[in-house]
Amino acid sequence: MHVVVNAAMSVDGKLSSRRREQIAISGPDDFDRVDQLRADSDAVMVGVGTILADDPSLTVDDPDRRAARADRGDPENPARVVADSRIRTPPDATVLDDRAQTYLLVSEAAPPDFIEEMEDAGAYVIAAGQDRVDLTTTLAKLEGDGIDQLMVEGGGELIFGLLEEALVDDLFVYIGPKVIGGRDAPTLADGDGFIEDFPEPELAGVEQLDDGVVLHWEF
Repeated sequence: MHVVVNAAMSVDGKLSSRRREQIAISGPDDFDRVDQLRADSDAVMVGVGTILADDPSLTVDDPDRRAARADRGDPENPARVVADSRIRTPPDATVLDDRAQTYLLVSEAAPPDFIEEMEDAGAYVIAAGQDRVDLTTTLAKLEGDGIDQLMVEGGGELIFGLLEEALVDDLFVYIGPKVIGGRDAPTLADGDGFIEDFPEPELAGVEQLDDGVVLHWEF
């Protein structure tokens, strides 16, 4: 599986404010770039924090891109994947609608009634890991289900977990002209943080978009 992480952050490296509310960081040109990346992917993944904060659809916006996917024999929208170690996904989340297949990744500690509720809401549940989602195992199961390119859109906890397990192949970061600040505001890679064996990607590209810049890193 090829894992592509995409994120937009402020000049000071924040994904949103300390209230974890969605903030517009990029502009229309970057939105179009992200939409194309979604259209090129087999699935789009987020952590449950993103679901609770933004309630995203994770679908392709451009109808021409959806039509192009259908023409090549793919579903109009990529599958949606939610990592939820804390069983917080609401049954009325937008990602559980019928516009695309949705996978919910949970730990083996997830209560059976929660799993049943999510399956009734339309999710395909994959459980792995004792008390938190085992990303290596669940991504391998997704690959076995035909997902070859996985796009990850955050948040910081999920991105850190993927980096910790050396599962990331490409990282695209849009840096927008905004300073957010706050010691408790989420960053690109939250979690415990590295104290040694720091990941060291190679810079593969730089592109100016809107009033910011996109950095492309390869691992």
